[in-house]
Parts: sequence; C-alpha cells; structure tokens
Amino acid sequence: MQKRTVTVNNQIGIRARTATIFLQKAGEFESSVHIKYKTALVNGKSLLGILSAQILGGSEIEIWTDGADELAAADALVDLVNSGFIDY
Repeated sequence: MQKRTVTVNNQIGIRARTATIFLQKAGEFESSVHIKYKTALVNGKSLLGILSAQILGGSEIEIWTDGADELAAADALVDLVNSGFIDY
C-alpha cells in the first residue's frame, strides 16, 4: 500500500470537473484508490465518494493506493493533484 500526502493546488478544490478528471486517471490503474480528507476515507474511483468528501482548495489530502500497480497509480494521482488539474 502506498500513502501519499498532497495539497490540492487549485482554488475550488475537488468538485465535479476535477473529480471526473481524478476518476479518469484513477481508472487507468487496477489498484484500489482511496482519498483521506479530514476524517473521511472515500473510494477514489467513485464520483459520489469524492464529491461527498467536499475537498476544499488548499487542503491536504492523502491518496492511498493498493494493488499490483500501486506505485505508478500513486505517482500519477499525486502529479495530477499537484498540477492543479490544469495539465489534464
């Protein structure tokens, strides 16, 4: 299992558009993906899960990946969040 802490580098946080981008990237990997924000731990491959966490811009989240390609998944998802979702 990989656990990475990253700051959401956009003003609005993770909302519908950015959640969809996150889902598309997470879907490229067979590993399970979870996002921990405050006390919430949500499925990173579920739109409703991500939206229910109400992740604000500038907040720290943890991305947890587990599976055969967990390292590549963690790296790609951290890069996505670090980019502010603008390169995708």
